[in-house]
Amino acid sequence: MKNLVLVALIGALVHLKAQALEEPSAALAEIVNFRQYSATFASAGQPTRDQFQTIADNGFERVVYIAFTNNPNALPDADQVVKGLGMEYMQVPVDFQNPLPDEFYAFADAMERNKQKKTLLHCQVNARATAFSFLYRVIFEDVAISEAKADMNTVWQPNEVWRDFIFGVLAQHDIDPNCEDCDWTLPPPRQ
Repeated sequence: MKNLVLVALIGALVHLKAQALEEPSAALAEIVNFRQYSATFASAGQPTRDQFQTIADNGFERVVYIAFTNNPNALPDADQVVKGLGMEYMQVPVDFQNPLPDEFYAFADAMERNKQKKTLLHCQVNARATAFSFLYRVIFEDVAISEAKADMNTVWQPNEVWRDFIFGVLAQHDIDPNCEDCDWTLPPPRQ
């Protein structure tokens, strides 16, 4: 009987572990590619002005934007909107064609200074943000590569620039990006 209980408990834990992403509220799920990783960390594409209110209403305390303000769908006054809602705002401009390790570390340093601050990391479509989330979760939160990679794959399969960036940052921490379930095959070229 004890063995059956133990087997059932292990099965339940494995099932929970396999579900890395948490289910967001319906309002948060409306944000482009919103992904909730834990009670204190999420990533997304560009929120609308009204969605920043939803973000604040859901207890987020910090918004980190990792793209340029001249993107066509960026809010040029996002910093004022976010701060006006009582949240901390941080921007790390990351060139999609040339992400740099120091940009990732600027974000990671902010996260490490106050780990309990509920944070939304966002860019335009959540490609940059899921890559940074992948790295942060693997390096600083000891999330398994396979879990973090599966979560990133719900948004995109990194192109060569981003795959090489991810591999480079992982190498700085002596972390092998390969795992049984990890597919780093490059997506087909865009037509």
